[in-house]
Amino acid sequence: MMGKTITLPGAPGTGELYGKAVTGMLPGVGKPARVPADAPLPDTHYRLEDVRVDPAALQAYCHATGQRFGATLPVTYPFVLQFPVVMKLLTSDEFPFGAIGSVHMSNKIERKRPIEVGEPLSIETHAENLREHRKGILVDVISEISVGTELVTTQTATFLKQQRTSLSDEPRGPEPKSKTPPPPDSVLSVDLGRIREYAAASGDRNPIHMANLTAKAFGFPKAIAHGMWSAAAAIANVEAQLPGAVTYDVKFGKPILLPAKVNLYTRRIDGEGNFDIAIRDRRKGFPHLTATTRKG
Repeated sequence: MMGKTITLPGAPGTGELYGKAVTGMLPGVGKPARVPADAPLPDTHYRLEDVRVDPAALQAYCHATGQRFGATLPVTYPFVLQFPVVMKLLTSDEFPFGAIGSVHMSNKIERKRPIEVGEPLSIETHAENLREHRKGILVDVISEISVGTELVTTQTATFLKQQRTSLSDEPRGPEPKSKTPPPPDSVLSVDLGRIREYAAASGDRNPIHMANLTAKAFGFPKAIAHGMWSAAAAIANVEAQLPGAVTYDVKFGKPILLPAKVNLYTRRIDGEGNFDIAIRDRRKGFPHLTATTRKG
């Protein structure tokens, strides 16, 4: 049975929510260091109504990702629209682990039809499916985006809380051998300036993206690119060829350390808008992102 629905008076400020997320890391007052596999998830649905796209923010997003600025939203833009609601959920007292330090493992966007820039949207977000993984605890955060009663996009982000679990000792698959990758279809260049531009346009100012110093505090050698920046940049060149109803399914690999040049591979499967996409390290060939677009 569905729990309560909280309708928010407006989009939460992500700056304030990140402040709360940092507090959530403090020993004694924050979230527990370990999350049991049977921890309860909040049964609250957070709802935001009459969401309007700010064309200037959309234009800045398109500039940061290489997406086309037009009359309809890029397929990845609903992630940005629902992100403040997701942060509200992740920083709630009932949510079992902290927002900062959790890893965005995969992302699926199921678009029923393109969304026009001027359409008023409703967003409803909840968490489900807490489960163990070899590297920790996974959870799905699902946002349904509607125009009136019409569901237009479902956005599912899967987050990992890193810790030991009962699956930690399971044998891992063989490490892929390093090998020089084949010539790419194109090369993506990204630096801290571009990622800060994306952070401002998207509202995702997680400290791991904003500066080398704050990234080091969370165990990264340098600042890293947002996974959803790479997801948007990876399909910028094929966005116009995608069907109206499309599922964009992304798995994130090793983070992109800034600054970087990375190889982009785009393989057309057919004439229906189905593509296999990958971003790989230029020297060793390991994946930063693997993704598919599929009609319907």
